[in-house]
Amino acid sequence: MVVKDDKMKEQEKEIGKVMVMSDEELEQLRDKITTTPSTLTYGHHAGSALIKPEDKGKIKGQALAAMHEQSQMQLAKIYDQVKVLVKQAEEVQNRVEISEQIYTAEMKFKPLIGHEYHLYEKKDGTRLLSVISPKEWGSNLPFKNHMASVKLLSDHTWLRLDE
Repeated sequence: MVVKDDKMKEQEKEIGKVMVMSDEELEQLRDKITTTPSTLTYGHHAGSALIKPEDKGKIKGQALAAMHEQSQMQLAKIYDQVKVLVKQAEEVQNRVEISEQIYTAEMKFKPLIGHEYHLYEKKDGTRLLSVISPKEWGSNLPFKNHMASVKLLSDHTWLRLDE
């Protein structure tokens, strides 16, 4: 047998009562209720799913950090590619410079593509392209100095072999 105290008895009486409210009180209550509880951004009863507010600052901070990391990785790759391109440009520039020296030098033969030749500076300051290497001249080098050993490429530029 359940023993009811006075408080429980009063609550049972109030449950069965009809509440009478003024229009003004009803209007105030309408602002506090909804007919579409699924659209609420929070749980509307005790059995609702737990909804935690997102820390937007934290989300933005993590996204910003990830963006910076990815950007730095991509910039590092581009920087490496630029270094390769600069090196290639320097190699082409060196080939152009030595090619200009060779084409202004004295040549007593027609050079063949893919063969090795040697550029010398004569005692009068002019240049000469020869098929004879400095080793073949030995100690009897008839020129002021050996400037470069070169190879004629198919695009008719010259590649230094002694660098």
